[in-house]
Amino acid sequence: MDSWFDRREVPPTRFELHYGGSRMLRCFANRPKSVHEMLSNAVARRPDAVALICGDVSVTYAGLDDLVGRVAGGLRALGVEKDDRVALVIGNSIEFIVVMFAVARLGAVSVPLNVRHQLAENRHIIEDCAAKVVVHDHDLVDKVPAAATLPALTHAVALGRDRDAPRLADLLHAVPVTRAVEVDEEETATILYTSGTTGRPKGAMLTHFSTIHSVIHYEWVMELTAEDRCLLAVPMSHVTGVIALIDVMVHVAGTLVIMPAFKATDFVDLAARHRITYSLIVPAMFNLCLLAPNFESADLSAWRISGYGGAIMPEVTLERIAEKLPRLKLINCYGSTETTSPAVFMPPEEAVARKEYVGLTVPCGHITVMDFDGVEVPYGTPGEVYIGGAMVVPGYFNNPEATEREFKAGYWKSGDLGIMDAQGYLRIIDRIKDVINRGGYKIFASEVENVLLDHPAVVEVAVVAKPCPVLGERVHAFVVLRQTVPDDELAQYCANVLSDYKVPEAFHRLEQTLPRNANGKVLKRDLRQSLVA
Repeated sequence: MDSWFDRREVPPTRFELHYGGSRMLRCFANRPKSVHEMLSNAVARRPDAVALICGDVSVTYAGLDDLVGRVAGGLRALGVEKDDRVALVIGNSIEFIVVMFAVARLGAVSVPLNVRHQLAENRHIIEDCAAKVVVHDHDLVDKVPAAATLPALTHAVALGRDRDAPRLADLLHAVPVTRAVEVDEEETATILYTSGTTGRPKGAMLTHFSTIHSVIHYEWVMELTAEDRCLLAVPMSHVTGVIALIDVMVHVAGTLVIMPAFKATDFVDLAARHRITYSLIVPAMFNLCLLAPNFESADLSAWRISGYGGAIMPEVTLERIAEKLPRLKLINCYGSTETTSPAVFMPPEEAVARKEYVGLTVPCGHITVMDFDGVEVPYGTPGEVYIGGAMVVPGYFNNPEATEREFKAGYWKSGDLGIMDAQGYLRIIDRIKDVINRGGYKIFASEVENVLLDHPAVVEVAVVAKPCPVLGERVHAFVVLRQTVPDDELAQYCANVLSDYKVPEAFHRLEQTLPRNANGKVLKRDLRQSLVA
């Protein structure tokens, strides 16, 4: 049976040489050439349409264009020029978007940082990217290094000194920049630092070229138009916030409704009030919305499509969403910072039948599964997932060693163990480093996690290897439960469907949630260290 994707026409593509001729890539033939061009196109098409809504404040595209020009003037007055890096330590807000596009207007490079970072984390990133200016929320001043404490940092600009002053006041007094600095589409638009679950974060260089291709992939898959209204509830500093929500909605000239922070009841209220049509959230957010007291009474009939990613969507959640929101199409999105967000999408009608898969490769992408000698494996055989295409970044900023290690012949080595079937559907088995070796038997942590997630009492689970002097490693599960369940019941539940050596030999209960980094990824490294301790 052909999929929903197969029945839809892909925008015209062609092969092009890029990045010094080192990559032959399938590209969208008709595309904007820069991030700023997306905004200027939207302003020309719909100047009086509402671009952004946050609380009681709304901004039209003409108003956004004016703010971007004035803030660009303020940044230029601080010495920001083409290719300079400007760090953003700003929470979800209209101001984040204004500053990001103001940086783009100057041909400079935005470096968004998560507001949950501590001073040491921010200092490392700001120093690593040699940011000239950092713009930050006033209440985060203690998490930002002062100007002149780092070699390249000349200014640290605080937004919103008091309740009466406009948050952007200090950047609005210079002569506005009305004409964008010209950039080549292969130049870096944004540096996003990877979440660093295994070590120091690395700065992935998202080019104008890679950004535009990811944006068009989202536009095509989600069938987005200027009539769409999107609710942003994930961090703007994450690749999903920047690409899938901010840039996508500006590209189609739609309306973006901003949540400063996610709360399920507020999400449901805003989705109903603003007749939201599109979103992209993680499965845990869906679960919380389904449990929200206002969910049953809310009119969410306009909500027609939503992406999700970052974790497995439990089948029971898919079934509840289908029951409560029958019009809503759910699309699994698999990608990373290095792929400028999506590399794979799951056709919505296949989500349940292929629940163990993440989907099909994007039109301007190519995925191959390789063995550890760099040879493609047959369909159905596990190997490392290599991702290539126009949306893949050229490498890491100021880190040639990591670039050489993780990028090969234009492909990014994902570190994921996967299987491709004969129809082109990709299944992610596990992170390669999360495969447990119990006395020579290989165990995929994700397989055990999937089984435990089907247990009605389990909210969250992370399976890790516990060091063992006899077997090398044993299977250990960290669980968050809705209700008290004895260990032997959980073990027996696993034993009913798994080989005996895969069944967790111990369970550790967590009261609140699994430990996560600033971007929401489970920190299995911390869990392993707690077992050793």
